[in-house]
Amino acid sequence: MPKDFNEDEKDFEVEDSTEKVEKPEGKKPRWYVVHTYTGHENKVKDKIQSMIENEQNPDIIDVAVPIEEYVDKKNDANKIKQRKLFPGYVMVKMNITNRSWYIIRNTAGVTGFVGPDSKPIPLSPEEVRKFGIKEPKMVYDIDVKKGDHVKVVNGPFEDFVAEILEVDNEKQEIKALVDMFGREVPLDFGFEDVEKI
Repeated sequence: MPKDFNEDEKDFEVEDSTEKVEKPEGKKPRWYVVHTYTGHENKVKDKIQSMIENEQNPDIIDVAVPIEEYVDKKNDANKIKQRKLFPGYVMVKMNITNRSWYIIRNTAGVTGFVGPDSKPIPLSPEEVRKFGIKEPKMVYDIDVKKGDHVKVVNGPFEDFVAEILEVDNEKQEIKALVDMFGREVPLDFGFEDVEKI
């Protein structure tokens, strides 16, 4: 059990273990994988969803059980059915704090977070998409036009300055020239990846 729920504390120790969970400061919520008893995924999801709706903890944002549809052929009849993509696992979108970690970890049916020594490791955006978790698409409003300069704020070209060649408001993307090794290379960026200088 945590020694204290003090939100200002950076980490806590868990009885019978030396694991520590660090609290991110000012970070946006991320998706984490929680291990459950097989067959209890929907029960755990419902319990966490109930906590979200009752606003028990503002750091717990969303919960999902990834599913896939498949065609079941029986007696020459095709039926579309659903099955869990990862039996025994539930995805939770949250900020890891002492309190949110404790609440999720002690939800009935949960055996722990997925990660080394049960330390929660967030999923990458690619993994979230691959697992079929639908997130509301953010619409970014950026006032740029051809010839403007922008700073890249995300991805492998972070902190690079780019000159805009094209702006596609519908796709929320720009094409811009980035100076790499003395050559200007045209690259595509989402509106969320750049900021106007």
